[in-house]
Amino acid sequence: MQLESHHDHDTQKLTATIVICTRNRPTSLRKCLEGIAHLERAPDEVIVVDNTSGDKETEAAARKFSARYTFEPIAGLSRARNRGLSESTSEIVAFLDDDAWPDERWLESLLEPFVDPHVGSVTGRTVLPESHADSIDWEPTRFLSNKDHQWFEIAAFGGLGIGTNMALRKTACNGWKVFDERLGRGTLFQGMEEHHAFVHLLSIGYCAVHVPSAIVFHRSQKHGDIKQEACNQIAYSMLLFSEYPGQRLDLLRFLFRRVRRKPLTWPRDTADPGEIISSGWRVLLRASFRAAVLFFRNRKPRGK
Repeated sequence: MQLESHHDHDTQKLTATIVICTRNRPTSLRKCLEGIAHLERAPDEVIVVDNTSGDKETEAAARKFSARYTFEPIAGLSRARNRGLSESTSEIVAFLDDDAWPDERWLESLLEPFVDPHVGSVTGRTVLPESHADSIDWEPTRFLSNKDHQWFEIAAFGGLGIGTNMALRKTACNGWKVFDERLGRGTLFQGMEEHHAFVHLLSIGYCAVHVPSAIVFHRSQKHGDIKQEACNQIAYSMLLFSEYPGQRLDLLRFLFRRVRRKPLTWPRDTADPGEIISSGWRVLLRASFRAAVLFFRNRKPRGK
């Protein structure tokens, strides 16, 4: 899909907030804030959301870099992201993890697609810290809408990037809880909240863009117990099956291909094959039972 073309200087008309959600990692937070301070295109606002009841060292780090400090006492990354989103006063809200830092051109690159009003979300490329921005292989920008083939699986399972490097249009987020608070680190489902949000934005008619030139440096996260990871993935799939009846057949086809070890037909930044295809049948059967219990105990309609 091709979006409207606009000149780069139009991005200067957009206001932008950067939200950093953090929890007991002031040292990492300072490095992230230092990276933001060196951006070629400065944000209009930086908000640090402390996902605790408040921490003086974290607050001091935020104040040092003139960031607005707030806190969300209930644990959960989705709750923290929703707090930052609700408190932002800008047109575009970008998110960084506290242990990541941006390339100097990151924000400008991330903002460019938003000059088109049809764009609701933009993600960038996340690379290892030892990578150098100028030496990273060039990749084309990817566009996605709900008119595109396989849009649902692409958005739901990592084809648009990850939450440590994303931005949302604030007006597209009005009237619904963007990050489902059953999902994300610090919750029972432990992840997938950004993909879940991308699916909803596409389903209501917005377009998504992945811009590889919008680079963030971030260390690979260690995976937890394979059984728990598989359980999380299956429970998430059950949630999608429940919430998007019109895409159920597409979802089942995708899962069937993955169980059969079929390769993806669309690009994804991570080379990780995913627990659904890397786990043995015994693990999957046990995880499916645990996932069903987890899902039905936490089944509820999307919050408004």
